[in-house]
Amino acid sequence: MSIVDNKKAFFDYFVEERFEAGMVLQGWEAKAIRGGRVQLKEAYVIVRHGEIFLFGAHISALATASTHIHPEATRTRKLLLKSTEISKLIGKVERSGYTLVPLNLHYKGGLIKCDIGLAKGKKQHDKRATEKDRDGQREVQAAMKVHRR
Repeated sequence: MSIVDNKKAFFDYFVEERFEAGMVLQGWEAKAIRGGRVQLKEAYVIVRHGEIFLFGAHISALATASTHIHPEATRTRKLLLKSTEISKLIGKVERSGYTLVPLNLHYKGGLIKCDIGLAKGKKQHDKRATEKDRDGQREVQAAMKVHRR
C-alpha cells in the first residue's frame, strides 16, 4: 500500500531501474509517516562513504508523538540495501552519469519501505513530449467516456 508518491521524479527523469530500500527511522518519524505527514517532492538520494542516504524528505512531526524531543523535519535518513545492490548503484552513479531519486514510500509487511529509482535526467524537449503525450491520452480517455454514454 502506497503512502506517498514522488510524481515530479517521473516528470524530470527517465527511471530505468527500481530498488526497494528499508529506512532507518526514529519512533516519531514512523508515527508521522503512518499519519500521512510526509513529502518527497524536494527529496533526493545521495551516496556517501559507501552508504546511501535519503536527503531532503520532509516529515512533519505529530504534536502528540514528539512532546519531549525537538524533531528535525528534513534530517538525512539512511537507506538499507544489500551490499551488492549498493555497489551496483554506486558504480552506475559514479561512472555512467545516473542519479538516484526517491519514487515512493509504501508499507511492506508492516514496515515502511522507500522505492528508489536509477534514473537519467530529461532534457526540456523530453519533458514537453511527455506532457504532450499525457494531454493526448487525456483527450482519448475523454472521447471514449463520451462515446460510451
